[in-house]
Amino acid sequence: MVGFGQGFGEVNVGHFYNFVCVSIFFRNFAVRTLVRSTPQNTDIVSKGNELKPRIGLFGRRNAGKSSLVNYLTGQSTAIVSDTPGTTTDPVRKSMEIGGIGPVVLVDTAGIDDQGDLGSQRVEKTIAALAEVDLALLLFTQWGEPEERIEHWCNQHGTPLLPIQTKADLSPQPRHDEALLMTVKDPSLRDTLIAHIRLKLPETAWRATSLLGDIVAAGDTVVLVTPIDSSAPEGRMILPQVQVLRDLMDLHAQALFCQPQELARTLASLRELPRLVVTDSQAFKSVAETVPDAVPLTSFSVVLARQKGLFDEYLRGTQTIGTLRDGDRVLLLESCTHNVTCEDIGRVKLPAALRRATGKDIQCDIIAGNTPLSAHRPPLADYRLVIQCGGCVITRQQVRARLLPALEAGLPVSNYGLALAWCTGIFHRATKIFKQ
Repeated sequence: MVGFGQGFGEVNVGHFYNFVCVSIFFRNFAVRTLVRSTPQNTDIVSKGNELKPRIGLFGRRNAGKSSLVNYLTGQSTAIVSDTPGTTTDPVRKSMEIGGIGPVVLVDTAGIDDQGDLGSQRVEKTIAALAEVDLALLLFTQWGEPEERIEHWCNQHGTPLLPIQTKADLSPQPRHDEALLMTVKDPSLRDTLIAHIRLKLPETAWRATSLLGDIVAAGDTVVLVTPIDSSAPEGRMILPQVQVLRDLMDLHAQALFCQPQELARTLASLRELPRLVVTDSQAFKSVAETVPDAVPLTSFSVVLARQKGLFDEYLRGTQTIGTLRDGDRVLLLESCTHNVTCEDIGRVKLPAALRRATGKDIQCDIIAGNTPLSAHRPPLADYRLVIQCGGCVITRQQVRARLLPALEAGLPVSNYGLALAWCTGIFHRATKIFKQ
């Protein structure tokens, strides 16, 4: 059992040694993170580096996208050439914008690329468009390709900043809202940065607290973290760290334990905790241990709520109860990791779905950033799509990932919510977020 705060009984030497080691780890973690915290405003927490907002550069070939990336970063980041189609796959470069923090610039292939290979490049460009928080549309002439991008952004609510490049050669405005730019004038860089600040939604670089509307300063929260073969060596998984950081920002007390230590952890407290958050795979045993009076949820459900689409997840999860023999379920994982015999997406969740429904369900999985449009069989063959917690991607990227399924009218769910349903505690795991 590892604890932060008061209310613990005596521990033996072995337990004390483990406690000291982990305490040193989290003390160092706290020193690095708390210096960036804003305790006076616990409703807002700055995003970490893994959640940098994306700013995409789009336009025809030779519209000056790569030149603008180099102009913004002050480095020779992207290859620049007069040869059309120099940029093939999207190129990503991090930079710092004052008042916002780190962002990722996404340089894309021309939207007017041609041929079989060009069509594949355009497809990747459109996929990048779906995941950015702000689209910079570069052009020297305005026509059908630009109108297509503008229409897409308007349809999907993506902020758009039209930029007329090479304005030194053609200063006549070709769009009412366009910013006239030339990379030959260094003084325009601050103007461009200022426009980006105005256009980039605050929700892209500042996120609401994970638990700020539920947990108050001084509250005790128990975090149940199983350690099995799928757990990384020597560290905790990102969702657990994100919840811990949030609790630190809220000035709450966090207690860590494994499932088999939960009963002893609860018994050591002077009063019941405000909340218990568990790894989804331990839902069943944890639910049997935690008193009904204590709210219970999972790390994945907490992240699902913050990432958006929570109402869609709540509705879509109930589709599990209607699955039939032979139905297909598509599982989406946003990261790439080593697969073990206890892998949640490839082993535990498919087994839980079959066990809970009593049906022969076929589960397929896509890991990484493979577009759903490129997946075979097609989406129409599936009854349900289940997304992981999305701890390593932004809110916009989660929405972009599920957009083809949502547009096709497919129900969507989340790993944590699906596992809660399969263990019969779906309503308990979501109750605290519905109040």
